Amino acid sequence: MEAAESAVAAGKQRPRFILASASPARLQTLRDAGVEPEVIVSGVDEDNVTAESPGELARTLATLKARAVVANLDDHATVLGCDSVLEIDGVGYGKPGTAEVARERLRAMRGRSGILHTGHCLFDTTTRHELRELASTTVHFADLTDDEIDAYVATGEPLVVAGSFTVDGLGGPFVTGIEGDYHNVVGVSLPLLRRMLAEVGIPWPALWQTPPPFEYDEAEAARYDETRGGTERAQAAAAAVHSLLPGGGRVVELAVGTGIVAAELVALGNLVHGVDLSTAMLRHAKVRLPGHVAVADAGRLPFGDRRCDAIVAVWLLHLLEDSDPVLAEVARVLRPGGVFVTTTEKTESSRYASGRTPADRRIQDALPHLIARATQYGLTLDGATTFPGPTKGTVPPATYPLVRFRRSLR
Repeated sequence: MEAAESAVAAGKQRPRFILASASPARLQTLRDAGVEPEVIVSGVDEDNVTAESPGELARTLATLKARAVVANLDDHATVLGCDSVLEIDGVGYGKPGTAEVARERLRAMRGRSGILHTGHCLFDTTTRHELRELASTTVHFADLTDDEIDAYVATGEPLVVAGSFTVDGLGGPFVTGIEGDYHNVVGVSLPLLRRMLAEVGIPWPALWQTPPPFEYDEAEAARYDETRGGTERAQAAAAAVHSLLPGGGRVVELAVGTGIVAAELVALGNLVHGVDLSTAMLRHAKVRLPGHVAVADAGRLPFGDRRCDAIVAVWLLHLLEDSDPVLAEVARVLRPGGVFVTTTEKTESSRYASGRTPADRRIQDALPHLIARATQYGLTLDGATTFPGPTKGTVPPATYPLVRFRRSLR
């Protein structure tokens, strides 16, 4: 405990904290509490696991998830596995999977109460400690009409959540009250997790430590367009991006920079909003996109779930040490069927153009890496094109790949 606290006091790197769950609700709950976990989906087949009680089933599944992720780690980390099961009359209910099952369950639940069990397993590879805990919250359901149930099932939300309901989403109005921890119903008990972390020597505030954002000063922002190929390159990039967009709807450009590409996308008929962490860059972008830019991290977007039709990232992923938080956030805010358009292989394309060999170290915009990680978040590669970079002296212009991932319909 003392070692962990002294590390925080000295401002050292925060612990590597991994969430072994694909649940967007769990991820958002942790983010809202100031914690940005690394997400690694366990791949555990939940359908083939049994236990003597619903609560024990939730705890067993959480343990299996954490252990599956730990087994594939090559360095130290603290891994959290979670799983939720709704108990009614001693019977446990997980995700229904189909509309028919969800409809049947909601009809059986209406006007009644159940217990939402969330199992938590925390495995710290440094101390080799494994903690297994269960949090249980009583949930009271409204007396839903058949029409309300049919409409709710049609949204698709109850098909992919434990117990066929949410308290933090479209199902919120159908929950009349809870007895216990609200966050536990969402999918992770924050007070319980805080106590578990303390047991392995990690104080909760240690997870708040984040590295400073990459920043451009005003001088760099002022000459950014000129040094990156100017309007000609922006028009080429925008035309390629536009060819992969669905047409209509809200387009959000991550790391919008000075807004030079976004402005060209607007000229092609798109409604574009831009986000960036650099206030110096945004001072230029707001001239090109008045009222449509905001200071925001690409890993914590200021948009609700399933609100965006397209997300665009030009020259972003190659700058990151870990693209997973951005991919997870893209999947969260995209509507089903929405698209993520991003440049890929930027560094490699430049090396090839100048006659050099591929880099020894593959970075976060490497296409094989992106495809593998995007799949974990329901994003499937379904389109691609290229555009030319600027000419630099005698070096021929690089050809930059641009790819499109589509959000699954579930």
